[in-house]
Amino acid sequence: MNKSEKEVAINSLHEKLAKASFVAAVGFSKLDAETAIDLRKKMREAGIDYKVVKNTLALRAAKGTAVEKLEKHFAGPVAVAIGYGDMVSTAKTISEFFKTKAEMLQIKGAVADGQAFDAKGVEALSKMPGLKETQAQLLALINTPATMMVRLLNEPGSQLARVLQAHVDKAGQAA
Repeated sequence: MNKSEKEVAINSLHEKLAKASFVAAVGFSKLDAETAIDLRKKMREAGIDYKVVKNTLALRAAKGTAVEKLEKHFAGPVAVAIGYGDMVSTAKTISEFFKTKAEMLQIKGAVADGQAFDAKGVEALSKMPGLKETQAQLLALINTPATMMVRLLNEPGSQLARVLQAHVDKAGQAA
């Protein structure tokens, strides 16, 4: 790459790193072509950018972003996985795929919303409920009191209907 191409690549990567909610430094070794294609496909489907980058270019692109915290992980063959949406779902996608290919792919470190994590931290993050699950739980908590109140208000009418039905049934048996 010539100098202008490097600058374009650095600026492009810097923009992506700046707006990312989750970035992982990924170590890879003995990665065959079939696994690489499958990895890129899974990442693309999940909305995750996966790029193999030169360490020097990645370090220059990370300047001024939270990804600077991953500086020590940019050694040897490294790729970056960049997620822009829900950091938990990004961590889940990466962790699930990497478990099946543990001998080829390792998470060296990650940054999620400015917080640095090691591989165990990413694994713990992947086990947390995602944004959609958390929203559903919150909605259920909000709806529970209203539901209970409606049931409570309906109970006297329901009891009266059951008493009347019992009298009708008793009168029908006596006749």
